[in-house]
Parts: sequence; structure tokens; C-alpha cells
Amino acid sequence: MAEVGMLLPSARDLNALLMKPERLDRELGDILRHLVKSEKKIDQQISNVHKLQRLGAKNLCRYLILRSYDLRRYHDSLSDLGLSALRSSEGYVMSNLQNVVNNLQLIQGLPPLKFKKIELIGYQKSKKLVTKSAARLFPTSDKKRYTKIMVTLPDEAATDAQLIGNMADSGMDIARINLGHGNMDMWRQMVEHIHLINAGRNQPVLIYMDLAGPKIRTSKIVIVDASGNIKDSIPVREGDHILLTKRKTEGRTSSYDSDNTQLEKAEIGVMLDAIIDNAHVGDEVLFDDGMIKAAVVEKRRDDLELELIHCFKAKLSSNKGINLPHTKLHLPALTERDLEYLPFVCEHADILGYSFVRTREDVAELNSQLAAYGKKTPGVVFKIENKEAFENLPQILLEGMQRPNIGVMIARGDLAVEIGFDRISEVQNEILWLCQAAYVPAIWATQVLENLAKSGIPTRAEISDAAQGSQAECVMLNKGPHINDAIYILKDILGRMERHSFKKKTTSRALHIARNAVKKLQLA
Repeated sequence: MAEVGMLLPSARDLNALLMKPERLDRELGDILRHLVKSEKKIDQQISNVHKLQRLGAKNLCRYLILRSYDLRRYHDSLSDLGLSALRSSEGYVMSNLQNVVNNLQLIQGLPPLKFKKIELIGYQKSKKLVTKSAARLFPTSDKKRYTKIMVTLPDEAATDAQLIGNMADSGMDIARINLGHGNMDMWRQMVEHIHLINAGRNQPVLIYMDLAGPKIRTSKIVIVDASGNIKDSIPVREGDHILLTKRKTEGRTSSYDSDNTQLEKAEIGVMLDAIIDNAHVGDEVLFDDGMIKAAVVEKRRDDLELELIHCFKAKLSSNKGINLPHTKLHLPALTERDLEYLPFVCEHADILGYSFVRTREDVAELNSQLAAYGKKTPGVVFKIENKEAFENLPQILLEGMQRPNIGVMIARGDLAVEIGFDRISEVQNEILWLCQAAYVPAIWATQVLENLAKSGIPTRAEISDAAQGSQAECVMLNKGPHINDAIYILKDILGRMERHSFKKKTTSRALHIARNAVKKLQLA
């Protein structure tokens, strides 16, 4: 204990760490002046955004400038003075910073700073703006719960309308139809069932459709073993080399000598040749949600030779996802298949999910395609599911804000594989902050209450994860035999959490535990 105590700062050290009002005023005032000076450049940057998105775009740019500074050094000193610590100013950057600086001026007996023609957005206005933005993208009549619930429809929803009705009764606000699975007949039948369900409901279920985007996957494997059995996978083990190829192949297993040394390399095909063309020696290649990790050790015209670094599975199967987090893939975000389905989506969907978006140019391409359908187009959600999309998120938002109703899906599955599982908690929060700064609705997705939906019993960790999802405007659940239980419990969690907080702001409602303790301890 004595050794631990030696590491704790003394009262004198703490006082030395705290900044005096004069220094806080000087340094934060410089940041404020930087923001004010940048207003003309910000106005130029947002000149093309939709009029309903203008304030969000402006506040986003202000937030990006503010967060280019390391603000940690100011928080404790501001809190000690009873002032805002700038920790939760995403939605009202300029107003919050100016109020902090002016309060520091008042503490010193100085007049407040005044700037001409600076458009200020206070906290209450920012809250209204993000709420209106959510209502444009998710126009449901349910006013009781701010955060909506989206559920992926299973294939059975094409033949069983009551299945969708039960989900709606449990609390589903948005039905997700994944255009990467199934066919047009199935999706059309799902749409008809949703309309049938909506005819008898005061709160209609919205329709969300995902465009599939390019399929970065392993190709079909068909291997006949010595016993004549057909297998759709190849065995893998750490240290082996395998060939990833764009040549036509149904796969090949490795061969070994009597000492178990690899003689012939296993071979597997890919669905997209660009993987082979764009990768370089040293690039990381991840298969099956990161369960198999490899590195490129040699590149030829048609093949990549990979060394297997980690194998958390013993087999690599057909149609498994491939992630290349450090490779710049030259692929169109909109495939020919996506363009073929776009008229169907525009006719039937309330919201379009844009998969594989990576750059501002990808957003511009979608906007260009949607222009052909006039104003009656669905809202657009940009799925942030890869490292490049995350790094380009501010530009993606600003380009997307040329439309009146957009959103962002935090697709944590692929995103975690690409950026690393150790960073996903940090990155998902950064996405939430940027969306709040832009007044853009966010969707909290991937493996929410998954154990509950599949087995009927939730883990403690996924309950906490679902509660954190209340910071988003929508939480997405995947299918499972116990999906109605998952919807019902998620609805309850969201309702409880919304009474305590909005975004990062706690509401500080009266706590039963506090009231009871005051009575028992006779404190009042």
C-alpha cells in the first residue's frame, strides 16, 4: 500500500496541475478565435449541402476543428471552476466554447468576447435538430421511444406474414431486408406482408433494404477426399502457405511428407479478381471474420501466396468473407447487381442501406444514380464497415448531406475485423460523436443481443452493450428463434436508459435508491 500511495499526487501536485483562469482564458480563447476565423472556409465547404443539413454540416466542421486539439489538459481545471469541461459539446460546439470563454472572462472581471455574424447553436436547438433529423429518416408515429428497433427478416418472412406481425407487436419499428440473400420474389413477398401488417396498425413498420455491394469472399470449394466424400472446405494450420487465386478452381488441399512438412500448397479461389490485383507483399489478409489471419509473402499475376499466421479455425470454407484492412481496393461500391436492384429499392424501401461505401466519391456515385428517380427516393444509410470508410467518415457525411435524410450504420462486425477487436469500442464511440456533431442518425448494429435471439438467454455483456446502443437513433437486431424475446427486452432496455440520458448527457432524474437512502438516513 505504501508503494501505491507514493504514486498518488499530493494536494500540492494537484494544485500545480490545475490551470488558472487567465491561462484557460488565453488558450481556449485562441481555439475559439481559430473557429471564428474558419467560418468562411466552413461556409465554402458546406455550400452544396441540403438546406435541412446546413447547420449539421457547419457544426460538424466546427467539431472537427475543435477535436483537432488535445482538450484533456483543460477538463479538470474547468470542472474545478464549475464550468463546462467541453466533454459533451458535440452538438453545439461554438456556443459551448464561447460560453466557457466568456465565463472565464467574467471570473476575471473582464467583459465577454463578442463576434459579429457568428451563427450559434445552443444545446436545446442541437437536440431538436438531431431529433428532427432522426424523424426524417425514421418517420414513425411512436413518440414513446426515441431509439428505434430494426430487425433483419429471416427467409421465412416471405411465406409467413404473422411472423412479421409478431415482431411488430414485440416492438420492431423497421424491418430489414438484406438484398445479399434470397431473390426478388422473396423480397417482394416480404414487402407485401409488411404492407398487410401495416394496414391494421397505427404505427407502420418501415422497410430498410441493404444493397449487397461487391462480395469479397472465397469462391466455391468442391473437394473429393480419398473416401469419395465431397467437402466444401480446406484444412488450414499455422505456418502453412496457401495460394489465393483468380484462376478458375474448386480448391485444393495441402499435401505433406512423412515428417508432416508441407509439400504442395493448398489453393482457393476468390469471387473478385481485384483482391489479387490490388494486394501487395506484406499486406494482411483475414478470412471468416478474422478467424484465420494470413500475410502476403509473394505476388504473381494470378495468385497471392499467403502465410497463415493465426488459425482459430481448422478449416477455411466456401463463401467466407475476406478482409484486407491495409489494402486499397479499387472496387465500385455499386455493383451491376446493385444497379439492377436500385429501381426495386426506390419503389418499395423507406431506407436504403449503402454497403461497402469507402470514399466521398462512392457517395457522389450513389447520389448521381438516385437523381434519375427524382425526389421520391428512400433515405440513405452509409454502412461504415471497413477501415477506409471510418477514416473518411467526415467527407462521407458532408457529401451525403446533399440529401435531406441520411444516416450511418456502425457495422461493428466487419469493422472490428478490419481495425482490430481491441479498437472497436473506441471507434464506435468516435462514430457516434461525429454523427451527433452532424445531427445524423446512427444505427448501432452487429451482434446486439445475439445470444438472446439465438438461445433465449442473454449474456451480461450483451445487455450492457444494448444499453450503450441507446446513444444511437436505432439499434439493429439479427434474426434468431427467440427474436421476439430479444425485441421485447431491447425495447425495455432502451425505454429505461432514455429516462436517464440523451446521447452523452445524463438527465439526472430522481433516483429511487437516492430517495430511499435520504429517508432511511434521515438526511432531509
